[in-house]
Amino acid sequence: MEFARRAGWRDSSLVSRTERGQRPITAETVKLWCRLCDVPDQQTAELLAEQANVARTWISLREHHELGLDARQKATVGDLHSRVVSELSYQTKLVHGLLQTEDYMTQVLRGVRRDRRLKQDDVPQAVATRMARQRNLHRPGSRWAFLLEEAVLRYQYFPADVHRAQLDYLSEAMRLPAVSIGIIPTEGRRHGVRVRESFAISTFADGTQVRVELLSGMLTLTHPEDITLYRRAWDDLVALAVTGDTARALISAARDSLV
Repeated sequence: MEFARRAGWRDSSLVSRTERGQRPITAETVKLWCRLCDVPDQQTAELLAEQANVARTWISLREHHELGLDARQKATVGDLHSRVVSELSYQTKLVHGLLQTEDYMTQVLRGVRRDRRLKQDDVPQAVATRMARQRNLHRPGSRWAFLLEEAVLRYQYFPADVHRAQLDYLSEAMRLPAVSIGIIPTEGRRHGVRVRESFAISTFADGTQVRVELLSGMLTLTHPEDITLYRRAWDDLVALAVTGDTARALISAARDSLV
């Protein structure tokens, strides 16, 4: 193709792969396209800003496939939790990582390694990194609100003793000063409020972001309209939740149902 020839690309399929979204568009790709197409400087600057925003918005886990679990989470999450002033987290499948026991977390990460077909076995290192983040629940000035669908308590992915210990710890975590935990009962009217994808709304000293972890990557949203949309979803969901002794009763019932 003409573009590939002018760009000096020996493999002309790079053009079609880029057009189909099979190859990430880097800042260098944008600059090259703008130069070859004689794009004005102002428009080039705008396109580069848009590319940078998209790059921050979506992190494909495929790009970190060879890193292993520990290096991958350091690359995608890093020190995020140490900078959080307040966080609202809604979970539909698993107990949040900041509330997981070591055994539960180990089982979770083994499953991730299996699902992603990762060759490197660094589960112990990844567990240690994640467990260290839990210190943030005790960090002065931070606030953490966790909202779980009741089904999360009852999904028995792992051996019963692992789930039992996890549910016991969840009850204990409700006593932490900076932590609040709400459970949305499975039974009862939801008043039209549907189960949503798991998400977290994190507020930092310099702004707010929403994170949505999907099977293939991490979506990070910072646009005010997106944040407002997820905050409304949070408000609708938290209105359905029970807390305190009622929440503990649901946890105890889930514990008693383990076989």
